[in-house]
Amino acid sequence: MTANATRAAAITAITSRKPMSVDLPLPLSKIWASDVFNLATMEDSLSKSAFKAMKNTVQTGSPLDPATADVVAAAMKEWAMAKGAKFFSHIFYPMTNITAEKHDGFILTNADGGAMTEFTGSLLIKGEPDGSSFPNGSLRMTSAARGYTAWDPTSPAYIMHTANGATLMIPSVFMSWTGETLDKKIPLLRSNAAMDKAARRVLALMGETDIAPLNSSCGAEQEYFLVDAGLANSRPDLLLAGRTLFGAPPAKGQEFDDHYFGAIPERVQVFMQDFEDKLYRLGIPAKTHHNEVAPGQFEIAPYFEAANVAADHQQLMMTLLKSTANAHGFLCLLHEKPFAGVNGSGKHVNWSVGNATQGNLLDPGSTPNDNLKFLLFCGAVIRGVHRFGPLLRAVIASAANDHRLGANEAPPAILSVYLGDQLEKLFLDIKAGKLEAAAEGGMMDLGLSQILRFERDPGDRNRTSPFAFTGNRFEFRAVGSSASVSGPLVAMNTMLADSLNWIADKLEKALPASVNQTAAVISVLKELIENHGNVVFGGDGYSAEWHRQAVEENGLKNIPTTADALPALCDPEVIALFADTGVLTPVELQSRFEVYSEQYILSIEVEAKLVVEMVKTLFYPAAMQYLSSLTATNLGLSQLGIALDDDTVRSVSAGVNQMMKAVTKLSKAMARHEFSSVNEHMQYCAYEIRPLMDAVRVEVDQLESEVADELWPVPKYRELLFIK
Repeated sequence: MTANATRAAAITAITSRKPMSVDLPLPLSKIWASDVFNLATMEDSLSKSAFKAMKNTVQTGSPLDPATADVVAAAMKEWAMAKGAKFFSHIFYPMTNITAEKHDGFILTNADGGAMTEFTGSLLIKGEPDGSSFPNGSLRMTSAARGYTAWDPTSPAYIMHTANGATLMIPSVFMSWTGETLDKKIPLLRSNAAMDKAARRVLALMGETDIAPLNSSCGAEQEYFLVDAGLANSRPDLLLAGRTLFGAPPAKGQEFDDHYFGAIPERVQVFMQDFEDKLYRLGIPAKTHHNEVAPGQFEIAPYFEAANVAADHQQLMMTLLKSTANAHGFLCLLHEKPFAGVNGSGKHVNWSVGNATQGNLLDPGSTPNDNLKFLLFCGAVIRGVHRFGPLLRAVIASAANDHRLGANEAPPAILSVYLGDQLEKLFLDIKAGKLEAAAEGGMMDLGLSQILRFERDPGDRNRTSPFAFTGNRFEFRAVGSSASVSGPLVAMNTMLADSLNWIADKLEKALPASVNQTAAVISVLKELIENHGNVVFGGDGYSAEWHRQAVEENGLKNIPTTADALPALCDPEVIALFADTGVLTPVELQSRFEVYSEQYILSIEVEAKLVVEMVKTLFYPAAMQYLSSLTATNLGLSQLGIALDDDTVRSVSAGVNQMMKAVTKLSKAMARHEFSSVNEHMQYCAYEIRPLMDAVRVEVDQLESEVADELWPVPKYRELLFIK
C-alpha cells in the first residue's frame, strides 16, 4: 500500500490485528438498566412514602421536599458503593455541546483521624463548580465566578464504569449565582413546561377533561465514522479539528453504493456489541445499528424516550462511542464532515408530543381527517416552522454542519416541512374550507404467493426535506452529528407552545361562533394554512428550482452559513418568543448568541492555523524532497545522455508555488483582528478565511496525486476509509 514508515507500520498493525475479545452478551433481562438508579431500583431501596414522592416527581414534575432528598441520597450512596463507587459527580451540559463533570468523594474524616462515608440530601441537591470557566456569554466573570449544579430527579442517576473504577453520575442543571441558566438542560425543561401548558389549553378547549402532563419525546439517529487510531494519530487535522483538512479523493469512494446496509466488518461488529452492552446497562434503548452510506460510516438509533432523558442519554452515548472506540483501537469521528467527497454525518432528531391520557398527539391514526386534535397539533408545527425557520437553522448551526447542509447528502439550509401526499392534500382541502376523507395507501401486492401482502403507508418518505413528517412524528434531519439534541428540542418545543397558544386564542373565539367543533377547527386551520402553508413542500429539496421557488415565491430564507444563521437569535420576534414562554430571558438568549458565535470563530481559526502548519511542516517538505529526488535523477540521466520528460517536475514545482502562494494569502488574512462586531467577524470567517483555506486544499490535494506515495507524510483517504 505504501512505503512511508509510519503509515506502513499502522497498516501492518491493523491487518494483523484480531478483533478485541468481548464476553458473550448476557440476556437483555440480566443487564438492562443494571447500573441505573431508576424507579424500579428506588422501589427496592426507599421507604414507601419516599418512593411515592420520587415517583410523583419523576412522572409529573412535582416538587420534592428536602427530607425525601435525604432519604434518596442515603439509598443512592449505599447502592452506588455496593457497585464499587467511591466518588460521585454532578454531570451537566454547558453551552459548548460537551459533557462536564466534577468528581467528589464520599469520604469524610472524623476527629480521630479515621475516614467514613457521607452523602446527604444537600450534597445530592447542590454542587458548586466554577461558573466563569465555561463559555457563558458574559453572564459570569472571573471576579464573579460562582456557579451551581442542581440535581435533576427526573433523569435517573447511574454508575459509570471505567478501567479506574466506578463513579455515581447525577444528571444536573447548571446555573449562575444570579440564577441565569448556563447549560442546555434548564431551557429544555422550561420549554417542555411551556409546551405542556399551551397544549393543555388546546386539549381543554377540545373537550378533554382528564389531561395527564404532556411531554415531548425524542429518538435521535446517531451517525459516526470509525477510523483506526494508528492511522488517525498521524493526522494532526483529525486529532485537533475532528476532520481532514486535506485529502485527495480515492479512486473508489461511495459511488458503488456497496457500503450502505452492507455486511458490518468483524472488528466493527465486536465494537458495536461492546458499546451496546454498555448502553443497555445504562438503560439506553439502542434499537438499530448498520453501515451508513459512506465507507467507514455507521449509525446507531435508540428507541424513543422523554426528551429530557433522551438528551442526557444522547450526551452519554457520544461519550461512550469515543471511549469504547478507543478501547478497540478506533478513533470515533462525530464531526459532520470528516471527509470531503463522501457523505457527512447527521443526527436525525425524531420528535413528537403526547401524554398518558391522550397518547401521541402527532399520530394521525387511520383516519386523520377525523382526528381533529392531530390536525391542530400538526398545524401548530407547520405554523412554528414557518414563523421560526431561521431560529431552527440557528440552533443547528456550527462550523462543522456548514460543510454538510445544502449538499446532495443532507437537507438544504432552507427550512420547509414535508407532510406526504395524504396529509398535504388534507391541509389543502382545509385551506379550501372542506374536510374530506384522506386517501389510503392501499395494499402492497407483488404478485408472489409466498410474499405476504401488507398495508402500504399512505405517504412516501422524502430524504431531501429538513423537517419531515414520518408517520407519527416529525424528523428534524438537519441536526449535526456532534450537536447536543437539546438546542433543537428547545426550539421545537417553544415554537410549538407559541403556535398552540395562538390556536387556543383562535379557538376561544371560534367555538362559540360555530355550529360545531369541526367547523371551528376548520376555520382556525384554514387561517393557519393560508398564512403559513408556504412552508409545506413535498418535492426535491436539492433542486435549484426549489431553491428559487422557496426564496422568490414562498418567501422562505436560504441561510447557507452559521455566520448568516446565528443573528436570528437576536431577532426581536425570537427574543419575544423565548421571553413570552418563559424559556429564556433576553439576557440568557444573548449569552447563547455570544457563546455560539465565539465557538464558530474559534473553530475556523483553529482550522486555519492547522492548514498553515501542516502545509509548512508536512506537505512542503515532502514535495520538495520529491522534487529534489526527481531533479537529481533527471540530472544524472542527462549526463548519461538519457533525456526524460520533465512534465512531472514542472507540474509539482508549479503546484508547490501555488500552494505556498495560497498559504501566504491565508496567513495574511488571519492576521486581521479588528472587527466592528461579532457579526462582521463571523462573516469574515465564512466568506474570507474559509475560501482561502479551500484554495490551499485544492493545491495540496493535487500534489498528493503527484508526489511519490512513500513520501506523503499523512495517511490517505483510501487507508482511513477502507482499512478496518
